[in-house]
Amino acid sequence: MILKYLRALACPVFVVALLLPATLPAQTDSSQPAPPVDALAIEGEGVFRAPVVVDGTELFYVRGSTALPGFERAEIISSRIIAAAEANETESVEITFNSVELGEKILADGELITIVTNADAELEQLDIPVLTKVQADAIREAILGYRAERTGQARLHSLIEVGVWTLGFILLTTLILWLRRRLKTEINTLVKRHFASVESATNSHVQADAIAALIRFGVNLVLFSLLFLGIYYYLSLILLSFAETRYVAQLLLTYVTTPVLNILIGFILYIPNLITLAIIAFLTMYVIKGFRVFFDAVAAGTFHIGDFEKHWATPTFNIVRVLLIMISIVFAFPYMPGSDSAAFQGLTLLVGAMLSLGANSVVSNILSGLFVIYRRSTSIGDRIKIGEHTGDVIQIKLMETHLKSIKNELISIPNAQLLNSEVINYSKKIDGSGLLLHTTVGIGYEETPAKIEAMLIEAARRTRDLKTRPAPFVLWAALADYAINYQINAYTTRGTSIPRIKSDLHKNIVAVFNENKVQIMTPSYIADTPEPKIAENEWDGELAGGEE
Repeated sequence: MILKYLRALACPVFVVALLLPATLPAQTDSSQPAPPVDALAIEGEGVFRAPVVVDGTELFYVRGSTALPGFERAEIISSRIIAAAEANETESVEITFNSVELGEKILADGELITIVTNADAELEQLDIPVLTKVQADAIREAILGYRAERTGQARLHSLIEVGVWTLGFILLTTLILWLRRRLKTEINTLVKRHFASVESATNSHVQADAIAALIRFGVNLVLFSLLFLGIYYYLSLILLSFAETRYVAQLLLTYVTTPVLNILIGFILYIPNLITLAIIAFLTMYVIKGFRVFFDAVAAGTFHIGDFEKHWATPTFNIVRVLLIMISIVFAFPYMPGSDSAAFQGLTLLVGAMLSLGANSVVSNILSGLFVIYRRSTSIGDRIKIGEHTGDVIQIKLMETHLKSIKNELISIPNAQLLNSEVINYSKKIDGSGLLLHTTVGIGYEETPAKIEAMLIEAARRTRDLKTRPAPFVLWAALADYAINYQINAYTTRGTSIPRIKSDLHKNIVAVFNENKVQIMTPSYIADTPEPKIAENEWDGELAGGEE
């Protein structure tokens, strides 16, 4: 019984084996002329060549003509063999030969089956006597097999086979359904056990039930695929058990077996390329890992590379990694499946055109990000001012830069804007003096300028984090309509504390001027009030600052 099913499967396997050389690289031999294209096309339509099939088994090929196409001649021969087989039920058949003008006749029990012609001999590249003997043996076996398959004992044997296959199918179906129920329970238990901590830690962002449903879907897909294949092959084997339906069974088996064999053969033929891709991927990952170790050492300060700054290590590693991956893709491209097909090449052209047309702003931001990273005007941790935004640089990406404002707001600025705008950096040290912080007040013309300058310098001395060396100094910013605008200037090294320092300076200026009964003329006014606008001194002793 096993031999019979192997023989039934041999037909699609043989067809795939015939197709296999077409998938291998063609070896061009200039000494052998190519077959005529027209002849191949006609032969492919069945005019010149067609198989003689009895009970799903191909016996031999016959050649036809335009008057009698090959498939019609093959059908006639098949019907004659079946008629000779059904003529009696004996276990022997007499094959005789008769030479005629067209060739050699083959007769079975005195009935004409076929005539072996010179065209048939040319097709098979055999002499007529040899080909006649081969076809006669195939006809004898076909007739005897046809009779043997239709005896009472053969029918009983087929029914037993059907029962065996049915029992096996029932067992397979029962096993699949049992596995589905059992695995459902096991999956729920395992997921609840292993993902409970994840679910609690992520505030239900990762749901154990969702994970279990996803795993169950994958398992059910595999089980239902096995059940579908079981049903398909069960029906095919049932049809294969009876001679009348064997040809249909072979067609069904071919529809599934041939694609599966093509996939397996394609995979086997692709193994050398797959090994090459694996080697390229391994080498790329190994080199990237080596660069990661090196740049981690640079970031930690273990290695020093001239003027290379530590915060450049991570973006430089990312750039090197992208370049290595792109180089590996270039090397791996010829070994990818379908890389030489017109469809694959057209797809790559389409993707390239889409990227070039739609990614101008993206590329601009990426290039700007590289300039922002490697120019020394801005670094992570610096307090900068760009446009109306002031904050500390917390992250520089290829596309954007993140600032944390003085109000603890996250500000995202595109790198193209950062590159094309004026940036004020409060953290970079130009020299040892620090930043020069200043503010302006308007004081009336009637006040003594030396007194006003001394009062402003005293306010600066009282302000914490303002340096006493270099000493604060006063500039006359403007001669306004109603007051002189005095500008107090003082140095500080605390660029990240400028809002607080300036606030303390303003408080100390008001306190010192109140102590000395001097009226601040800012904002301007039109006439003096009966009483000077001087507040009570509420900050005595509270805002005094120490000297550095």
